[in-house]
Amino acid sequence: MVGKVQKKREELRRKLVDIGEQRIMQGGIEEIRVRDLAKDAGCAVGAIYNVFGDLNDLVMAVNGRTFKRLGTHVQESVNAHPEADDPVFVLITMAHAYLDFAMTNTYAWRTLFDLEMSTDQEVPEWYLTEMEQLLTLIAKPLMRNFPDMSREDIMLMTRGLFSSIHGIVLLGLEKRISAVPTDQLERMISLILSNLASESPIF
Repeated sequence: MVGKVQKKREELRRKLVDIGEQRIMQGGIEEIRVRDLAKDAGCAVGAIYNVFGDLNDLVMAVNGRTFKRLGTHVQESVNAHPEADDPVFVLITMAHAYLDFAMTNTYAWRTLFDLEMSTDQEVPEWYLTEMEQLLTLIAKPLMRNFPDMSREDIMLMTRGLFSSIHGIVLLGLEKRISAVPTDQLERMISLILSNLASESPIF
C-alpha cells in the first residue's frame, strides 16, 4: 500500500513539473499559479502541497531541468568544433551558445534568476551542483589560458566572466538604455572575451 502511494506521489510530481515547465516556457514564473496547476494536473490544490513544500520548490525542480538543458546546449556548442584548440575561441563559442539559449528560451532562462528565496532558506545541494557544472565548463578553458593562475583565482575569474556575459545578455534582451542592439550582442561578447581573456592576468 505504501509503495502504491509513493508511486502516485512520484507520478504526480513528474506531471506537475512537466506542466510547470510548459507554463514557464510560455510565460515565465508568473504562470505558476496553484489553482491553474491543479486544474491542468486534474488534482486537488492540497495534493500539490503534499508533493511540494511550496511553489518555489516546484519552480526549482523546473529550473533544474533548465540548467541541464543550458549546460547541454553550451557543451554541444563546444563539441561542434572538436578541432578548436584556442581556449579563447572556446570561451567565445560558449558565450554565444549562452546568448542563443537565452534568446530561444527566454522565459525559462529568466526564471533561473527570477526565483525569490529568503536569506535563511537552504538551497538544495542538487541545485548548486547544476550551477557548478555550468561554471566548470567555463573554468576549463580559463585554466588552459592561464595555467599559472591558482584554482581560487580561476574560480573567481570564472564567476566574474559568467556575471559579465549574463549582464550583457540580460540588458540586451531587455533592451535597456545601456544595452546594444540585439544583433550586435554576439560581436560585443566576442570583443570583450577576445581582449580580456587574451591579456596576461594582473595581480
